[in-house]
Amino acid sequence: MSPPCSQLRTFVIAAGLSWSVLFVVVGLGFSLQMYADGSIFSYAVAVQDAWAFHYRNISGRLFVYLFSFLPAEAFVALTGNARGGIAVYGLLQFSAQLLGLAATFAADRSKGRIIFATACASTASLCPLVFGFPTELWMAHAVFWPALAACHYDRGGIAGALLVFALLLALILSHGGGLIFSIAILVTLLLRGARDPALRRALGAFFAAMAIWAVGQVTLRPDDYFGSIVVTAALMLIDPANLTSNVFLLLLATLAGYGSAFLGLRRMGLAQAYVHAAVITAVLLAVYWLWFDRALHADDRYLLRTALLIGTPVLGAFAAAFALEADGRLKLPVPLLPQAMAALASGTAIRVAIGAFALVTLVHAVETAKFVAAWTDYKAAVRALAIGTAADPALGDPRFVSSARIDADLNRLSWFSTTPYLSVLLAPGFAPARLAVDPEGDYFWLSCATATANETADRAIPKESRRLVRVYNCLHR
Repeated sequence: MSPPCSQLRTFVIAAGLSWSVLFVVVGLGFSLQMYADGSIFSYAVAVQDAWAFHYRNISGRLFVYLFSFLPAEAFVALTGNARGGIAVYGLLQFSAQLLGLAATFAADRSKGRIIFATACASTASLCPLVFGFPTELWMAHAVFWPALAACHYDRGGIAGALLVFALLLALILSHGGGLIFSIAILVTLLLRGARDPALRRALGAFFAAMAIWAVGQVTLRPDDYFGSIVVTAALMLIDPANLTSNVFLLLLATLAGYGSAFLGLRRMGLAQAYVHAAVITAVLLAVYWLWFDRALHADDRYLLRTALLIGTPVLGAFAAAFALEADGRLKLPVPLLPQAMAALASGTAIRVAIGAFALVTLVHAVETAKFVAAWTDYKAAVRALAIGTAADPALGDPRFVSSARIDADLNRLSWFSTTPYLSVLLAPGFAPARLAVDPEGDYFWLSCATATANETADRAIPKESRRLVRVYNCLHR
């Protein structure tokens, strides 16, 4: 491995591992597990009802429930500590990428651990786009990479076959996108040739996992209310318009500016043009952030699941093709692969790639810091409503208060369907004086029957708080 190539590998691995650790530290430190849909998920853990609240309607995401919700609820049941259970839920959610990278490292036996290095690159470049929003696609990304490595480099025998089956099952039962990811893995195995044992083992495991998935789809049907939005949610995920979000366009502009600066400086004969181009681009970014930027990458974290859905299998295919070529196991020709490998073997190309990756990391770091700072202020505003005396009885109850009272700039952090649950979570002792309600809300997580059943159960959250939640949902469902 040439020195520049080794430098790029070291850089992307360091970036991927650093981000995977930061996800845990920042996520837990700022309670990002309660952001957006995370409010209802955290509340569900606190009242030990995540299955009834949500996951009975989405059996295709059973792995996420078993991995992060069930252990957190068990903690609450054993200790009576709802706040601790929410922390356990957050820890498991945010640590998924770190655990996924560790599993990929263990499973990857390609030359130079190419799949592991690419997994780190994917973690550092794609995951910050959705970090903080509790999407199950986040979990699918974490499982995809060890599944890809295991399918290509399993050690054979019963243990190897069971490992491949377990990983593909977890991937398929993490999110609908996980099914796409698993098919992408099978496509990369075709590069080994149609008769390769690894492909046959993975196909057997895939169909066995799909049989389990199908049983879940047939036996655990969503209720009518949730079922009506499934198609809409799926279409939203694959909408290319999601890639026009501010932060995605900023990343594209950054890379375009860097590339243009590099080419211009190189034509001028400037030594280390890639370094100067990166510095110029970073300075321009600083000027933009300090004087012109008014955007906040908040609710677009939901929309940019599309980038995760597209980018993950593309990078996986890239990693598999390069790994098989390096190992001498590539049986099917891949168009332009030799040219791409030759280009990446160039010291100049690798150094330019390092500069580009550093700039992407800079954008992610700044946008994440802005998001976390705004989230902190937004939580304080919601908490003030929850413990305050202001009320808006017109919303349906004398103890309801409108979240529209929050400053519009801060309210960009709001997620209309989960604001009431966030006000409970932020109140001292989970006992708000007021339930913060978004007057524009038009989606309600709980049916009246489900909320009533939870109110009458023995739970760690005060019964009066659960009564307010029941009243809120019974007004609408």
